[in-house]
Amino acid sequence: MLAYIKGTLESVMKGYVVIDVGGLGYKVYMSDTSIGKLGKIGDKVKVHTYYQVREDDISIFGFNTSEELIMFELMISVSGIGAKTALTMLSVIEPSKFALAVISEDVTTLTQIPGIGPKSAKRIILELKDKVKKEEQIAQAQNVEIQKAVINDNKVAEAVSALQVLGYNKKDIEKAINTIDKKNLTVEEIIKKGLTILSM
Repeated sequence: MLAYIKGTLESVMKGYVVIDVGGLGYKVYMSDTSIGKLGKIGDKVKVHTYYQVREDDISIFGFNTSEELIMFELMISVSGIGAKTALTMLSVIEPSKFALAVISEDVTTLTQIPGIGPKSAKRIILELKDKVKKEEQIAQAQNVEIQKAVINDNKVAEAVSALQVLGYNKKDIEKAINTIDKKNLTVEEIIKKGLTILSM
């Protein structure tokens, strides 16, 4: 409903700001990081927004960039993660680092976020990995690390499929491939190394 809000930064509070648009003050919840980058009171500001309507509450969440907004929408699509938790997550991890952690299945990085334990981290990876990889914004982003992670993940998926065709169990294949240093390897090389481990 609201794509963005453009107006004068009226006040800055803990966890939210008030933006004056033609005499109306909009209360916009934002991460501490986003608030810090927004500007000073009296400045003209523009924030991308997510408009949440519930039976007992209407809230507006604001973001400095469309990339942040996209990550927020992905985060709240995970079962058990609400809007406030997603904002906290954005306060401590940049969207590009979050995307990289999800694509490369980096549980350690995700568990450094307050309130995210190993189980939650694995659920985030399970529910978001494909969505993050398909997300246009990330595909277009000139982030070499993310692009490499996507390419590596695609190579691993191809290698797993090929080894399954040869009759190996998926869990055994994944265990074997997880022990391989896959950097700079082709799909064929990953398959060969996987076969060596599986035949031991």
